[in-house]
Amino acid sequence: MSRKENLLLAILAIINFTNIMDFMIMMPLQEFLVPVFHITPKQFSYLVASYALSAFVSSLLASFIVDRFDRKHALAVAYTGFVVGTLACAFAPTYELLLCARIVAGLFGGLIGAQAMSIVGDTFPYERRGRAMGALMGAFALAAVAGVPIGLYLAAQYSWHVPFIMVGGIGVIIIPCIFLFIPNMTAHREVKNKVHPLDVYRSVLGSRNQQMGLLMMFTLMLSHFATIPFIAPYLEVNVGLTKNEIALMYCIGGFVSFFSSRIAGFIADKYGKHKVLTTCLLLSAIPVFLITHMPRLTFYYVYMVTALFFMITSGRMVPAQALITSVVPPQMRGGFMNLNSSLQQLATGLISIVSGSIVVKQEGGVYEHYEIVGYISIALSIICAVVVQQVRAIDIKNIENVDQQLKDTRPLDAEI
Repeated sequence: MSRKENLLLAILAIINFTNIMDFMIMMPLQEFLVPVFHITPKQFSYLVASYALSAFVSSLLASFIVDRFDRKHALAVAYTGFVVGTLACAFAPTYELLLCARIVAGLFGGLIGAQAMSIVGDTFPYERRGRAMGALMGAFALAAVAGVPIGLYLAAQYSWHVPFIMVGGIGVIIIPCIFLFIPNMTAHREVKNKVHPLDVYRSVLGSRNQQMGLLMMFTLMLSHFATIPFIAPYLEVNVGLTKNEIALMYCIGGFVSFFSSRIAGFIADKYGKHKVLTTCLLLSAIPVFLITHMPRLTFYYVYMVTALFFMITSGRMVPAQALITSVVPPQMRGGFMNLNSSLQQLATGLISIVSGSIVVKQEGGVYEHYEIVGYISIALSIICAVVVQQVRAIDIKNIENVDQQLKDTRPLDAEI
């Protein structure tokens, strides 16, 4: 990759890092916020849910109009709003104002990921998109391995305000970088007729390939988040890990994911996105089964299993993201990715409700029926693997002749 491409990916990765950390840091801050604002655990859950729900709404609405704008400007507006919302969280004096600030952060933060993916899709050809996505997805791992532990340390040493100040401060530095180092991206607008707000949905309704792409990501997110909400409490209560050991587990998992996502991107470009994604989906059944059936064991064994879980799950996200950006023409990619993002938020919320209704905490404190959630996750992975085979990456050579090319679509991966 050229220096300009590396700089572009670095800026997008930092943007993703701050966005993800802002979302992830809220959950472990419960022990700080509940006593400060004198709220119940149910009220705290609203702080977590408000971000996801507002992100779902904004992504859905943006899918109608986002392709009318320069991708750079759309990202700049979304990220600026997100930074303002995060800094508002840092200085919120009451629970009600903090809740409003979380809604604002979610409204803009929900747009960031789709714009970043669209920029990568427009910049990097399909043959090199896996490596680019691997670098971008490394931000997720970095947020887990460094961002959350550092944020918790700062909260414990100083105040719960500090993690949000840190994220907002990084954002203030990055905003000028968006204007200075990310090029204007308007090629998707260079068509004879202006893109109609409903064109994205008409395209989806008329394209089985796009429908399969959305279904692929929907089932992938259902499988991914089915077990995640209960990993930490299950390992602590049922398996016997301490809080420090669980924190170290996440650090190890994030460290492994940071490198495995990059390796997965390289392998996906070399051997095909479909092969790598399908392989990772099927292999993920092993760590999911082991985690959800885990008895009391030494933490060394737990670390090996959870590291395998993080490695495989992060490995399947990279080729999946490379594929989903390749099923639509450039002038509809932004709207399509926002639609995809909104469906992912919906999948996360739905599977969390389902998992929460299945797993129960007994009087002794132990969690039961977690293995049922594991079976559901495995079944969803298998379903996703079947759906993947129906997804085709299209080669759009001239955006003025998209309609005809969509009819003559050929898969880009040789193995399909």
